[in-house]
Amino acid sequence: MSDPLIELNDLGFAWPGQDELLNIPDFTLQRGESLFLKGPSGSGKTTLLGLLGGVQQPGRGNVKLLGTDLARLSSGARDRFRVDHTGYIFQQFNLLPFLSVRENVELPCRFSKSRAARASQRHGSVDAAAAALLEHLGLKAELLPRRADSLSIGQQQRVAAARALIGQPELVIADEPTSALDADAREAFLSLLFAECRAAGASLLFVSHDQSLAPLFDRALSLAELNRASRVEEA
Repeated sequence: MSDPLIELNDLGFAWPGQDELLNIPDFTLQRGESLFLKGPSGSGKTTLLGLLGGVQQPGRGNVKLLGTDLARLSSGARDRFRVDHTGYIFQQFNLLPFLSVRENVELPCRFSKSRAARASQRHGSVDAAAAALLEHLGLKAELLPRRADSLSIGQQQRVAAARALIGQPELVIADEPTSALDADAREAFLSLLFAECRAAGASLLFVSHDQSLAPLFDRALSLAELNRASRVEEA
C-alpha cells in the first residue's frame, strides 16, 4: 500500500486561554479514498480543516500531507503547498461575485503553476480545462462569461466544485457543500463530484452533519470518534 495522503499523529490544538479543542492520536486518509466526516457545529471541524490546510498550526504533533509536515514549512511555503495540492468547496461557495464563471474556476491556476500545468497537460489549456469541468458538472458553455452572482445556488455550487477540481489537486475538501440543496440536487451533485474526483485520482474529505450521505462514501467517521479532547468548544 502506498503512503497515505493525509497522516495525523498525536495532534493537539487549543485556542489561547482555552482547554484543548482537538486531541487526535492518529488519523489517515488514503490516496483516492472518499471519506465522510460527520462534524456538527461546535465539534472542531472548522479548526481541523484549517490545520489540514496549514492555516492553523498544531500545538503538538504532526499534520502531514503527501508526506510533508506542514508545521515545518514557513507561512508562505504552506500557502503555496496548499494551493498546489488542495482544492476546497466551502459551505457558502466563496465565489468572487464580480468575476465571471470562467475566471472563478481558473483562480487556483493563477496562483499555482503546477495546477496550471496539469490543467493544460490534460486539456490543452487552462481555459479548456475550465470549460470541460463545467460541462462535466452540468453547466453550459454559455454561462462561462456570466458574473458568478447571476447564477442560481445550484449553479454556483458546481462552479465552486470546478474551481476546487481544476488542475487535479490530490486532495479535495468539501465543507458542508450540500446544505442549501434539496435531496435530489444533493444526490446529483455528489454523483458528479465523485466522478470528477475519480477521474483526477483525488482523495475526497467531505465534512457534513447530514448522516444520510455517509453510505455513499468509501468510509465514514465521526469527528467525536477521533477526538479525545475532554471538552469541545465552538470551532
